[in-house]
Amino acid sequence: MPFADELMGVDVAARLLREISQAAPSASLETLRAAPALFPPLALGARAALLADALLHDLPGDYASFAAVIRTAAAGDGFSGWLIWPVTSAVAAKAVAEDTDESFDDALSLLAELTSRLTSEFAIRALLRHNLPRALSIVQTWTRSDDEHVRRLATEGTRPYLPWSTRVPGIQSSPSLTIPILDALYRDESDYVRRSVANHLNDHSRFNASLVVETAARWLDAPDPTTAALVKHALRTLVKRGDLGALELLGFGAATLDVTGPALSLEEVPLGGTITFTGSIRNTGTAAAKLAIDYTVHHQKANGTQTGKTFKLASQTLAPGDSLDLVKQHSFRAITTRRYYPDAHAIELQINGVVYGRAEFELLGE
Repeated sequence: MPFADELMGVDVAARLLREISQAAPSASLETLRAAPALFPPLALGARAALLADALLHDLPGDYASFAAVIRTAAAGDGFSGWLIWPVTSAVAAKAVAEDTDESFDDALSLLAELTSRLTSEFAIRALLRHNLPRALSIVQTWTRSDDEHVRRLATEGTRPYLPWSTRVPGIQSSPSLTIPILDALYRDESDYVRRSVANHLNDHSRFNASLVVETAARWLDAPDPTTAALVKHALRTLVKRGDLGALELLGFGAATLDVTGPALSLEEVPLGGTITFTGSIRNTGTAAAKLAIDYTVHHQKANGTQTGKTFKLASQTLAPGDSLDLVKQHSFRAITTRRYYPDAHAIELQINGVVYGRAEFELLGE
């Protein structure tokens, strides 16, 4: 996650205060004014929540009066960027607290109005959790919006595992609920929307591989020129897992191969160092073989067990009798998304979902 100061610092809080002050000149806004002093230890999401709570405290009253202030502020040119996150969160919280159909429906409408100014994808989760059937019926209408930002909100806001967001248990327990939204948008004219559709379907890969493959197959039966690329992106997790249904859908079927390797350049790798591995593949069958070639690094965990992470290596079609030599370097330099633990590690090749070979090595400590 980016540094909070880079995205939601005191400058954003000051701009939010200025915009709300102009929209509600009689409000003291003392809590909102004091909020930036509490920023230093807080991460990005916590800062957004702090500002949202300050808005709710400083603008008491019913949902309608709160929404009126927000719409007045939104008429100004400065009401955009990262200040939108706490604003939309406050809108959703206010509607949930009031708990009327009118406030609920208007909150969704207001989120759609604001989403192009940053995104309303985080705030919508509170409304989805509060009344999923009602929310989804409204969100489905957004798939026909003329605004690509609103269409993207329909698919991005309902993702099962949207980064930085709260989960929606109803979507996780009934994943098919969001498929009609994806069906309406997978051929969208906007790449911005289609990428969200692919990421949404890929989210379902965690626990619903059959639903993902079935949906992707339907789309390939009624494609447009962009569908194949979208499906490939949507199936990326299943391909890395070696899911045979996903691989076959992309044309990576069973193949008759002679595989050697992986052979490692080192038996011990220093932390921060690089290991090179080689291998070879020969098509011993009688037909051309379309190959999805990956490799899996089995990393040591803190508890002494290993966990595998699969990386893309190559896609290649081999004619009968043809061979392919593989050479790959893998780095163990420090990165923010992974912590390395010294001890036994291993590398395996994975071709069309089938694992070949296993070479072990030792990752050394500092």
